[in-house]
Amino acid sequence: MPLPNVSAKTFSFSAVLVGYLLIDDLTTNEQNALGNWLMLTAQVLCTNAFYKQVEAERKMYKTPNREETINMMEKMMNAIKEELEELKNAKN
Repeated sequence: MPLPNVSAKTFSFSAVLVGYLLIDDLTTNEQNALGNWLMLTAQVLCTNAFYKQVEAERKMYKTPNREETINMMEKMMNAIKEELEELKNAKN
């Protein structure tokens, strides 16, 4: 089911309106039960959407293997050594 193509304010206000409409037809216990059910539903949606973002990020940024990590660290060490040599030479 696609979401309606409305502004964020209208979308949010519709939730407020539905909430107020349900108040008069439900007892306090029913309101509490329905509210908890809706919050759980919202948490499931949020958790699923966030984890899909995590999966997409993992595909985008592959974790380097051990050899790649060693090569990267060697390059960083060489760059630091070169910078130190330049600083030593500039001091003299």
